[in-house]
Amino acid sequence: MKNLLSSLPQQADPNLLVGFDTSDDAGVYQLNDTQALVTTADFITPPADDPRLFGQIAAANALSDVYAMGGRPLTCLNLLAFPANKLGQEVLHDIIAGAAGKILEAGAVLVGGHSIEDEEPKFGLAVTGMVHPQKIWRNNGARVGDTLLITKSLGSGVLLNANLKGWVSQEAIEECFLQLATLNQVAAETLQAFTVHAATDITGFGLAGHALEIAQGSEVTIEIETKKLPWLPEAAAMYERGVTTGTNQANRKLVVDDVEFPAQQVIQELLVDPQTSGGLLVSVPAEEAETALSKLHKAGVPNACLVGQVIPRGDKGIRFF
Repeated sequence: MKNLLSSLPQQADPNLLVGFDTSDDAGVYQLNDTQALVTTADFITPPADDPRLFGQIAAANALSDVYAMGGRPLTCLNLLAFPANKLGQEVLHDIIAGAAGKILEAGAVLVGGHSIEDEEPKFGLAVTGMVHPQKIWRNNGARVGDTLLITKSLGSGVLLNANLKGWVSQEAIEECFLQLATLNQVAAETLQAFTVHAATDITGFGLAGHALEIAQGSEVTIEIETKKLPWLPEAAAMYERGVTTGTNQANRKLVVDDVEFPAQQVIQELLVDPQTSGGLLVSVPAEEAETALSKLHKAGVPNACLVGQVIPRGDKGIRFF
């Protein structure tokens, strides 16, 4: 995708602070000395049968990109593909209502949207937010000596697939859905009090893919201790049973040349497991890390963990051990 975009004509604009020349989560356009717009769009297919839950998760997933840039969501547009001839108006209402609740929770406003007819429902948001031009979180600013923290557990991709087979316990899938529907708002607002050198949210490329974007963009190596990573209940067990996702292989192929994986096959799969509405991955100064973690836990981000460190660039961009 980056190669495709680089071939397109580009208009030089000094107010475009973050564009598609990097792998950041959203674009940023400066309005004045104290305000810049954050703009992004994302949509997904249903991760759950419950249409209201689908709307909640899709909205949280889209809003996350603004939080990952250090911004605050302002306005949202619904993006909807819907098989009106197959699903009724009640289903459509519940999808939109679920999203509307999350938009309200985020302190943003719904201003409209666009819909098309499609064979499979898809839903998401185009989101506009605001950030101070000097306080943008990028994914290319990690510094040697930093500590890495993440704010949500990993493994949602395989759980969603295994749930289609009926293999996941009710307790485990409910915990997964609860996390997916949780905004990254509290985590982002809590981290505003600290020095964030780099940030992204962990979504479709999995932890390995998004961590590698930080490492390569920052020209460093990131070491991550896998035993410190928080996993959703039963995620590892599903890989042990042979469940996977349609994205794992592609995710691995994208990173394999610049990532040192651990020996355990199940852990390797978890590291490339595609996340929906995943947590933030943040690089902060080591001297602030423990305090930041404590503040996150007190603020209601219970699964936040310190998971690694930034070292000078070596043979690989990411080293899992």
